[in-house]
Amino acid sequence: MESDLHREQLDLLIRLIKWWWRDRQDFYATGNLTIYFSPNQKKSEEFRGPDFFVVLDTEKKDRKSWVVWQENGKYPNVIIEMLSDSTASVDKGLKKQIYQNTFRTPDYFWFDPNNLELQGFHIVDGQYQELVPTESGWLWSQQLDMYLGVESGKLRFFTPDGHLVILPEEEANQQLEQANQQLQQANQELEPERQRAEKLAERL
Repeated sequence: MESDLHREQLDLLIRLIKWWWRDRQDFYATGNLTIYFSPNQKKSEEFRGPDFFVVLDTEKKDRKSWVVWQENGKYPNVIIEMLSDSTASVDKGLKKQIYQNTFRTPDYFWFDPNNLELQGFHIVDGQYQELVPTESGWLWSQQLDMYLGVESGKLRFFTPDGHLVILPEEEANQQLEQANQQLQQANQELEPERQRAEKLAERL
């Protein structure tokens, strides 16, 4: 990872997908992990380390690396690379070609945590076709059945009906904020009664 910003963004994506799919046992999602894919089945040859990737229809368990020939020949269904000044040209060039031609990864995205550049591709007839963003700037991932979009300076997931995928602590904060708003509203509604009670007490 290039910076704290990159690391925080990567950690956020992993936590979000694992929480959203917490009841599923048929996927593997991770980040900054080596994928070994040598046709000679040698770890000294042909390996890459995507920033974030998801493999579908596989066992949900911890791994030290993703070894294609030990995983029934499976490659990632989704890859997201975090751009930086030192990696952008490789992510947009060499890696894109590898993910298209060798991995055959259906959905490929890149995101720059600094300038918020987001771009995505889906394989059509063996070639990556650039995804067209929605009016909100979101990109659809067929493999995840979710949108990817920028919210408050972070790359986030959105449900098909447009709701932000949130973490448990974010949900708790929302509930606390709603409770505070309800309390404030109740206090405002009670204020006239309190003032009337004070005036009555003064008269008495």
